[in-house]
Amino acid sequence: MSDSTIRVLIADDVEMVRTGFRLIIDAQPGIETVGEAADGVECVELARRLRPDVCLVDIQMPKLDGLEVTRLLAGPDAADPMRVVVVTTFDQDDYVYRALRNGACGFLLKHSGRGLLVEAIRAAARGDALVSPAVTVRLLQHLGIQQPAPRRGGAHPDDQLTTRETEVARLVAIGRTNQEISAELSLSLSTVKTHLESIHKRLKVRNRVEIAAWAWAIGIAGSSL
Repeated sequence: MSDSTIRVLIADDVEMVRTGFRLIIDAQPGIETVGEAADGVECVELARRLRPDVCLVDIQMPKLDGLEVTRLLAGPDAADPMRVVVVTTFDQDDYVYRALRNGACGFLLKHSGRGLLVEAIRAAARGDALVSPAVTVRLLQHLGIQQPAPRRGGAHPDDQLTTRETEVARLVAIGRTNQEISAELSLSLSTVKTHLESIHKRLKVRNRVEIAAWAWAIGIAGSSL
C-alpha cells in the first residue's frame, strides 16, 4: 500500500450495498477499502481503531444511525475529527442539514453513480466537500442563496472568470465529475483540474459546494453558456 492510498471504511447494514461499494472503491487507483461495518456502533469502533482517511456512512443503520455516527466521528466535540461522507437512499432535507451540521464533508444519494462516489471520496480525503447535485439546489436555498434570472448574451458574470472557467463552474454546479467535465468540454483531466484551481483562487472559495453556490447565485447553473 502506498502512503498516498486513500483508506476507506464502509458502513451500511445491507451486505449487498457494502459489497458494491467495495468493488467500486477497490477498482480505483489510489483508493482501498480497509473495513466494513454493518451497524453504527461497529462503525464508530472500527473507525477509531483503523483511522481510515474517509468513512462512507449510511443514515439508517441499527444500534446507532448514521447522523449520530457522523457527530461522534466528525462533529465539533470529536477529539480527532475524521472525514465522513454520508451516502443514503433517503433524499430528505433534514437529513442533509443534520449531516452537514454534524460534520459530514459530503452527502450523496446512492443512485448518484460510481463517478460521483469516487470523486466524493477523493474530495473528502483532500479536505474538500461534495454534495449530490440532487440536493444542492435545496441546500443552497436553505442557506439563503437565491438564484436570480439567468444572464443573457453569454458574457461571463462580473468578469471574475474566463469563459472556459465559467463553463467549468457551471458543470460543477450541476454535479458533473472532473471526468465528465473533461469529456463534455473536450479537455484533458489535468486541464480541468487547472481550471478548478484557478476558479478557487479567483472566487476565493474552498470547495465544489462553494463553487456551486456561486454558480447558482449568479444564475448560470441552470442555463447553457
